Amino acid sequence: MLYEVINDFVDLEDNKTHYKSGDKYPRGKLKPTKKRINELTTKHPKYNRAFIKVIEEVPKE
Repeated sequence: MLYEVINDFVDLEDNKTHYKSGDKYPRGKLKPTKKRINELTTKHPKYNRAFIKVIEEVPKE
């Protein structure tokens, strides 16, 4: 799946990469875990917002 950043954040699990609203996530060949995707697509308890949203599902070949 491809994702779009909807709120700026610094990804501590990706060498402190700063993602800005409108950026695509993940960058390059980064393969985030399902847990990480869930953390970023659901409302964060501390910041009260999600950080990414699904923009495209890549079909399995």
